[in-house]
Amino acid sequence: MGKYEEIFQKSIKDPSGFWGEAAEAIDWYKKWDKVLDDSNKPFYRWFVGGELNTCYNALDRHVKGGRANQLALIYDSPVTDTIQKFTYAELLDLVARFAGALKGLGVGKGDTVIIYMPMIPQALIAMLACARLGAIHSVVFGGFAPHELAIRIDDAKPKVLISASGAKEGTRVLEYKPMIDKAFELSKNKPQKCIIYQRPFVKAPIISGRDLDWDELAAKASPADCVPVKATDPLYILYTSGTTGVPKGIVRDNGGHAVALRWSLPNIYDTYPGEVYWAASDVGWVVGHSYIVYAPLITGCTTVLYEGKPVGTPDPGAFWRVVSEHGVKTLFTAPTAFRAIKREDPSGDFIKKYDISKFKYLFLAGERLDPDTYHWAHDLLKKHVVDHWWQTETGWPITANCMGIEQFPVKPGSSTKPVPGYNITILDADGKPAGPNQTGVITAKLPLPPGNSPTLWNADARYLEAYCNMYPGYYFTADGGYKDDDGYIFVMGRVDDVINVAGHRLSTGEMEGIIATHPDVAECAVIGVGDNLKGQLPIGFVVLKAGVRKAADEIKKEVTKLIRDEIGAFACYKETAVVARLPKTRSGKILRSTMRKIADSEKYTVPSTIDDPATLVEISQALKGIGYAAKNDECITL
Repeated sequence: MGKYEEIFQKSIKDPSGFWGEAAEAIDWYKKWDKVLDDSNKPFYRWFVGGELNTCYNALDRHVKGGRANQLALIYDSPVTDTIQKFTYAELLDLVARFAGALKGLGVGKGDTVIIYMPMIPQALIAMLACARLGAIHSVVFGGFAPHELAIRIDDAKPKVLISASGAKEGTRVLEYKPMIDKAFELSKNKPQKCIIYQRPFVKAPIISGRDLDWDELAAKASPADCVPVKATDPLYILYTSGTTGVPKGIVRDNGGHAVALRWSLPNIYDTYPGEVYWAASDVGWVVGHSYIVYAPLITGCTTVLYEGKPVGTPDPGAFWRVVSEHGVKTLFTAPTAFRAIKREDPSGDFIKKYDISKFKYLFLAGERLDPDTYHWAHDLLKKHVVDHWWQTETGWPITANCMGIEQFPVKPGSSTKPVPGYNITILDADGKPAGPNQTGVITAKLPLPPGNSPTLWNADARYLEAYCNMYPGYYFTADGGYKDDDGYIFVMGRVDDVINVAGHRLSTGEMEGIIATHPDVAECAVIGVGDNLKGQLPIGFVVLKAGVRKAADEIKKEVTKLIRDEIGAFACYKETAVVARLPKTRSGKILRSTMRKIADSEKYTVPSTIDDPATLVEISQALKGIGYAAKNDECITL
């Protein structure tokens, strides 16, 4: 039995013993009475009776333990031409002082605070300050539309809202204050105070009596001590899209979250105290919570906070500059970021300009890692490229090649094996375990390991409906895929990304993987659109690499042939549209559902998470160009 198998089996057969041992890596005010409480299934709770403080584990204990002068945070902002570095001692002082400012406004244990900020150190400081007081933070992506911000205000009912005057989106300045004021106007449960961090390039007008200046407030405040909280008390709420149009408030508790993230960094990412870890994401998403802020700091690493893009700030070498300049060992980002780099720099010329000798691992998650992008990154970097899969609900990886335990051979297209703690089962259409290589719904047998969302904010019934009722005793991931003969997991996409073509159930994710192998394709998306005869037909959208000289019609024919050769004529794949870009969320997820609605002439709402609404117009025009036009271009803009 290998090391991975030994650890995995222990985590499944004796979860209390396994996670009780892992919890020894966390500092506790009071040890737990019970590691796993299963008295109210399926609402499992971890480390019941235990007391701790997440901010203490992220900062104070490192300062006391000899890391006071080690770098905790590197802020790198190419959009403002700024680099700032903070030691653990310096970051602790800033966090404690801002916690004191919040305390002075009446924020305490159990209160909620909304943080609506760009990628600046103050966002991280605000999160940790809330954790220090036992307050529950809810980070809303900076720049979200006022309507969406108002919905989250009304659901979370925050005592205080913390924001900044604005951000830079390329050369454009995005002012936050008008959106905040509109959200206050729309919301029913208005926060008592609004704290604004003024950035040098844009000044926000202050409303007397409600708005407060960050710097002035912090300067007057006395540092606040950590407040002990129960392991089962909420640390944060993170809202994710809901099928009803009302966002779901994912809850993360303090104890299980700290234990799981501390365990994950050395065991999955092979990253240890004192090393530099960079998650190129945003604090508005779960990756930013888990792997920009909490996991690296709880572990005692140096974390990088990057305010920029993979390309255009200023060029496709942006990531390699950061890796080289700051000595990054482990980089975690989304496949879409690398497809953007691949598109702009297909030969990897910009990589050669930088010394990336300290760089060891590239971890990718958030979208399926197509084999072509894997091979491109691996061949150019000559580093470990690791696909792994997880969700906002889980807070940390479900499947991965656990580099700190045992490195398995890579199978491109697979995120390797279940992470210890996750008992993954593929269920068929009848809810029965599927055999090897048989596609079905990916589920995890309950209980889920620590760090997973124990419920939804003030919505236990909705939690059951969304995750537990579909297959009793299992967590419903809503992703489809299969497990091969070696136990490798292949995640093929959301269950609703399976289309039915004349009775054949086909995976659009599989088609995308095939199209991505075309040498001229930088990235792609496949959707199923309605057809009177076949039920649905697949349509592909491709973005070509920079410098491609081949005619678009020739590339389309080659793409069709690839699908026919790999899947068969029964897939009825005939149409491909060449587009300049794909519509995506700010976190890089392709908006396939919205694309389907455009193609099927359905009214659609422009998602608040969209990076650029103009891309939806481009999709509509592309559909018309291939003779499969939407009958209308109607939409509802929030």
